[in-house]
Amino acid sequence: MPEGSGKIQVRCTVNNKAVTFEAYPMARLLDALREELRLTGTKEGCGEGECGACTVEMDGALVNSCLVPAAQVEATKILTIEGVASGERLHAVQQAFITNGGAQCGICTPGMILAAVNLLRRFPEPTEVQIREGLSGNLCRCTGYTKIFESVVAACGESERDA
Repeated sequence: MPEGSGKIQVRCTVNNKAVTFEAYPMARLLDALREELRLTGTKEGCGEGECGACTVEMDGALVNSCLVPAAQVEATKILTIEGVASGERLHAVQQAFITNGGAQCGICTPGMILAAVNLLRRFPEPTEVQIREGLSGNLCRCTGYTKIFESVVAACGESERDA
């Protein structure tokens, strides 16, 4: 790294793999994931932390990666949509989104799936209110919440095999 460039080295774990990348300290995690690590499944919707399209897990908590500075991810564990499946086998939530039509235009899908996976890890048999609250940080521009909700319900119980 050239002296005076202002970039820092960031070491963290992404999708269970130790990684190191260079970024400006206040660069967005979203950009580091997409540009430095070539993990393009995480989408940018609003860039203001309002839509949830860029949702990832950081140390088990859902975060909007458009709001997280690269310097803040040092020594953390990050899960992106690319890390949800187990090899070629889709996670139960991913399969339910396909089967039940929860994946529509695709912009919100990665964030919705990560929110649902996180929810089902905490509440394997969530109530309707818990599902609505668990997905509340994610906006669907297709107004397709019914199919998304049905996908999460369908994944209940099935997701225990993916834990």
